[in-house]
Formats: sequence, C-alpha cells, structure tokens
Amino acid sequence: MALRTAAWRLFTERAVLATLRLSGRTFSFIPKSPEKHGRSGRSGSCVWSRAAWGAAAFSLFFAEEDPRDDEQKKEDEVVLLLKKAKLSMFRGQLHTASALLHQAAALSHHSNNTQALIYTYCLMGNLAYVQGRLDSAEKLFKAALSYMLSGGTPEDDNAVIEISLKLATIYAGQNRADLAEHGYRFCTESLVAKLEKYSTAPAEEQSEEQRKESRLLLGLCLDSRARYRASTQRLRQAEHDYKEALRICREEQGESHPQTLVLMSDLATILDLQGRHAEALPLVETAVTLGRQVEHPDLHVLLGNLAGILLHHGGGVAASLQRSSEGSAGGRRWRVCGTDPGRTERGGEEKRENQPTVRQVEQHTDG
Repeated sequence: MALRTAAWRLFTERAVLATLRLSGRTFSFIPKSPEKHGRSGRSGSCVWSRAAWGAAAFSLFFAEEDPRDDEQKKEDEVVLLLKKAKLSMFRGQLHTASALLHQAAALSHHSNNTQALIYTYCLMGNLAYVQGRLDSAEKLFKAALSYMLSGGTPEDDNAVIEISLKLATIYAGQNRADLAEHGYRFCTESLVAKLEKYSTAPAEEQSEEQRKESRLLLGLCLDSRARYRASTQRLRQAEHDYKEALRICREEQGESHPQTLVLMSDLATILDLQGRHAEALPLVETAVTLGRQVEHPDLHVLLGNLAGILLHHGGGVAASLQRSSEGSAGGRRWRVCGTDPGRTERGGEEKRENQPTVRQVEQHTDG
C-alpha cells in the first residue's frame, strides 16, 4: 500500500548516501606455502597457485592503502549502521535496531554530519512510534525538524511537511486535538499553495516529478486527517478528506492501484457509518472486484469492510456475498498474503491509526 505505508516509512532516502563506496576498499592477499600431503598436496598447490595469480591480478587494480579520508570513513560507517538498523527493523529485531541507531546518532554527532543525524533521528522516531513511545517519537521528530529548519530548509519542503505530518499523527494519538488540527492544516495548506505555484510557474521551471510527489503527499495528508476525524466522529469532514484523497490517488496512480482501492473501501466505510448504505455498497464492491484482479495484498481487509457494510444494507446481501466469494475464499487469501486475521489485535502487525474498522461499524449498529 504505497501511499499509506509511506506515512511511517523513512522520510527520504536522499538524506544521506544510501550506498557504500566500494571503490576505496583495500584488497590484500598474503599467500602462504601449502603443506603437501600425498596426492592432495599437488592439487592444493595448483588451487593455491591459481588463487595467488588471481590476487596478483587484483592488486594491479586496487591500491594497497585506503584512499578515503577520515570524514569518508566515518560517513561510510554511519551508512552501514543505518542499513543494519533498517534490516533489523524489517526483521522485527527492534532492540537491535535501537542499539544500532544510537551508535549511528553518536557517530553522526561526533563527525558533525547533520544530514546523517537528521536521517537517524527520523529512523529513531519511527521506531519509537511503532513501539508506542509517542513522547519519545515526538522529541526525535522535533529534533530532526529543528536541524532541518536551522540549516535553511524551506518550510514548504516536502521532507519538512512529511515530518510535520508525523508530528500531527502523534498529537492525534495523544488526544491533543488543537495541535493535531494545526499540524494537519499546516501540511495541507502548504502543499496546496506549493501546487498552485507549480501550475503558474514557467514551463522550464516546472518539474513533473516534484509536482506528482507533492500531490501524492497531499493525498497522504488528507488520508491521515480523514482517519483522525473519523475517530472523533466528524464523519462529514472525514468524508470530504477521503473523497479528495481518492481523487488524487485515482488521477496520479490509477483506478486499480492498491492505495486507490484502500481509499475506496475507507470512504465506503465512512458512508456506511452515516447510514448511507446504498452509496457505500457499490463503492466497496468495486474495491473488492478490482482488488481480486490485481491480487491486492490486503484483500481480506476489503472483504471484511464489505461484510460489515452488507450487514447494514439488508437487501441483496445473499447475491452480493455470492459475487464476493467467487474465486478464492477469504481464508485462502489470508494465507497467500501471509497475514493472520488475528495478528493485528495482538500487535503483530503495524496498525493503521484511527482507521474505521468493521468492529467500529458493528458497534455503531449496536448503539
């Protein structure tokens, strides 16, 4: 789910070098005389001889001394620590990732590598958020933001807006409504103004890549704010944000993009919560149909939302269930996606904060 997953992914890969310098590495080979033991000695000698010639050939192309200066060495060490930390996070080894990130932060600070420090703080903030340590995540993202702004990064830079969006989401999780609303408003208004500048700028100054990136980020902000507003029962406002986010995603990524289908399903859930079941049903049915065609990784979520809406729609339930159950069964889909429907409740997968779920739909009906 490209757009939503980007919400808590690393804010940019361009903050530090993402690849290690290999050209400066030292290659050395010190041959030792092999011991001869009967027949195997001759064979071993031939193998060693080929290896020695290969090493000699290598030495023609690589310097014996490392040409990197101290600054380059420290930067490479930071990059390696960050790569190891990201891999540990991916594997769920959060304590290992935390230790590696603290090492990277200390080294970045000692070497005055501000860009690496910003990137490291953002990674640490993401990790703290996943662990539920919202206060720590807030401090880390604020520190990263402070370094960026003091370094001359414009306030409407996409990286600044992404961090601001993360802070707004944290405030929402802390029930700090005023700060959350202010954060979301800053993000959306900054991006709208930025896109207006793009549209009026001379052709030679326009960048299609930057325009698309900014527009998708606007969709992400609207999506995040919609989920927050839905969680506080402001369903009309949430509906407006979802519709705008869906329109952007359709235009920029296509009708059958995985995130487009998620937004369809979320919008249908909001309509259903307002009692507009007849509007919600065809929307979620379309999401399920297209999701099956593109093998959506979270098809089970779409099917779950469809089931919840069908409970409220009444008429035509049997026919719609028959259409939805054609092809693969929901249980098989869970296994194909590698997802256990109970894992989210146990904390095994990252939750989508403030997202209306089938359970919320059922509670709304019971009330």
